[in-house]
Amino acid sequence: MSNELIAIFNSIVANATPLVIAGIGETITERAGVVNLSLDGSIVLAAMVGFVAALASGSVIVGVIAAMLVGALVALIIAAADIDLKQDQVAIGFVLTLLCADLAQFLGQGYTRTPGPQFPFTPLPLLSDVPIFGAILFNHQPQVYVSFALTFAAWYLLFHTRQGLALRAVGERPEAAFARGTNVSRLRYLYVVLGGALVGLAGAAYSLALKPGWSTPPAMRGDGWIALAIVIFGGWHPFRVVFGAYLFAGLRALASAIQRSPDIQIPLVLLNGLPWILMILTLVLVSSGALERLTRALPRPMQRWTRGLLRSDPPAALGTRFEKS
Repeated sequence: MSNELIAIFNSIVANATPLVIAGIGETITERAGVVNLSLDGSIVLAAMVGFVAALASGSVIVGVIAAMLVGALVALIIAAADIDLKQDQVAIGFVLTLLCADLAQFLGQGYTRTPGPQFPFTPLPLLSDVPIFGAILFNHQPQVYVSFALTFAAWYLLFHTRQGLALRAVGERPEAAFARGTNVSRLRYLYVVLGGALVGLAGAAYSLALKPGWSTPPAMRGDGWIALAIVIFGGWHPFRVVFGAYLFAGLRALASAIQRSPDIQIPLVLLNGLPWILMILTLVLVSSGALERLTRALPRPMQRWTRGLLRSDPPAALGTRFEKS
């Protein structure tokens, strides 16, 4: 594999990382039965606050903590509005995404294009020396390795622990979980705030690593909506969410490569919209069951595996309010 191709794959992994982190956070939130529609604004506000905190303190760790607190606070507002105030979580989330984005641009005006601290590149010893895969996966800034760990941790939590079973229960059948002694409201608070903190971490991954600094309009604007789409595409499963994030980053890289090529003449607007178009098309195919119907033409031993891979049923109680009877 040529060095240029390795560099492209390395860039795809780096660019997908904030989407992976935000997608894992939203997966945990939605598995608990709550939709955090504030992702786009929350990422933007967390990115701004994280950068300003890191600039003021001289420490990227302080910036990361500040960004995660912002994401957690926004998610807490959604949880409180839904659980205690009995308000529509989707409407509250949509209002918050607009409010947070505008607030970030207003408060961040004085920091536009100001140089500040960022995560250093930290190739992992030994692993980064592995041919091809080492250069692609283990020659990055720390947030990339954090995304790897988060993916496996979320998968293990959801499918291999009692806590994960309780989490899935409150998102699927909260009444049954409550009848068995689970405090549904407390668990929803816990996992919504945890998911929000990870969304804030995604914001810090932008402003302290991938797109260091702050600019108006924000460089990461719109990526929160992408993360929401990737969660649906990924069928609320951590590994499929990661695949969706890498796929989207790859489509962006492809559009950028085509744009730079003098031999291919495609309108710029179409190129910029290519990742969105293909993602929407994939979502339609998966959610409509068209891909599942196509699997019936496959040999029988492959059908069960393929259907499991393509299955994208949302948590049964997603977006619904739990009322104690």
